[in-house]
Amino acid sequence: MNRLVHLELHTHDLGGASAFYDELLQWRTERIDVPRGPYHALAIGGPLDGGVVECGTAHPTWLPYVEVEEIEVITERARRLGASVLRRPREGPAGWSSVLRSSVGGEIALWQPKQPLVKGMG
Repeated sequence: MNRLVHLELHTHDLGGASAFYDELLQWRTERIDVPRGPYHALAIGGPLDGGVVECGTAHPTWLPYVEVEEIEVITERARRLGASVLRRPREGPAGWSSVLRSSVGGEIALWQPKQPLVKGMG
């Protein structure tokens, strides 16, 4: 099943957005130093996590991440269905992600976590 696993806000005002959601919903943030720029991890609650990213976006937007088993295959399927691939699958420390814009509107990110190591293997 492809489940929603992460919700990320892209905004030009990291501090303001973090303060707003903390005051409104008690969603606490924690600054994390990442090479790409300012980022706040967002404690939403339950199995879903999130983050707030400061970037040059003119219109702040929420980007949902959906876990998939084969990111390359699903990204290509989206392209064939008419989606624009905004970011090809890219590896990070915990897995791979890609970003798509649907031909009918809206953006979504795909997430494939790295498999846990099996003890006694390797």
